[in-house]
Parts: sequence; structure tokens; C-alpha cells
Amino acid sequence: MEIRLAVPADAEAIRVIYNHEVVSSVATFDLVERSREAQVEWLAERSGAFSVLVAEVDGEVAGFASLSQYRERAAYRSTVEDSIYVDGGHRGLGIADQLLGALLEVGRTSGFHSVIARIGGGNSASTALHAKHGFTEVGVERQVGRKFGRWQDVTVMQLVFDA
Repeated sequence: MEIRLAVPADAEAIRVIYNHEVVSSVATFDLVERSREAQVEWLAERSGAFSVLVAEVDGEVAGFASLSQYRERAAYRSTVEDSIYVDGGHRGLGIADQLLGALLEVGRTSGFHSVIARIGGGNSASTALHAKHGFTEVGVERQVGRKFGRWQDVTVMQLVFDA
């Protein structure tokens, strides 16, 4: 497995992985699949500390991860939010673990102070993954999203880098 920066040619593989989660899980609260054009634009907008990492297995994109702006107001600039998605056929191989480790290194070396994980729908695997990397639960947003005809909670976890 190789963890590397995403390139424009990865946009379609990222879109397929993401859209699967849109239609089948509460890992994202998006309700509409991303178009090819929107995915290319999403990837093109990310660079530097907000770059997208991909995990490549046997020449195939098996997962991706990104850091995003946490909030728009200037006081939040030192905090980012992480996202990690792994193709269903590649789960259980440690891909998310390696992606998160590499993503946190990007955050640390980019000078961020804090990383927020917002985990939808009681995803215990994601909660455990984040806890393994030093995140602690800081709260639960109750019934903040509605997907698949049910109200969904979001568990909020946070990692603060040592100063």
C-alpha cells in the first residue's frame, strides 16, 4: 500500500468511494451523489495543508482522506476537520489507520493546533480508529441530521497537538 497525494486522475475513484457512502451510510450527511464535475472541482480546490491523500493498493485507489477548514471565522484557523473514506472491498486492511496517521502528520507539520472528527450515525469503527490516534470524545450532537428516514447523531472527537 502506498499513501500519496491525490492527483486529478484520482477524482473518479474518489467520487465512486464517496458516492457509495452517500447512498448507503451515514458516514456523510450528503443526500445527493457528487457529479464528475463537482468531484473534479472539489479536488482542484484542495492544496497545501488541505490536500487530499489517497491509499493506493495494487494500482487502485482504495481510500482517501482530507483535512478541511473547520469554520470560516478567523479565530478557528488553527483547527481543521478530518474526513476518511475507504472502499468497501478494502476495509479491514488497516487502510483507514494509515490514512489517518499520514493525515495527522500533515496537520501537525502544517502548524494546526487541533483536529476535529465529526462521526455520524454511531460509527463505532471510526470512533475506535480516532481514539487509537489520540482523539477524545468532546460531545454528541443529538439528532442534527436526518438520513434514511431517521434522525442521526454526530459524535464529536478532538485531537489537540502538543505545543
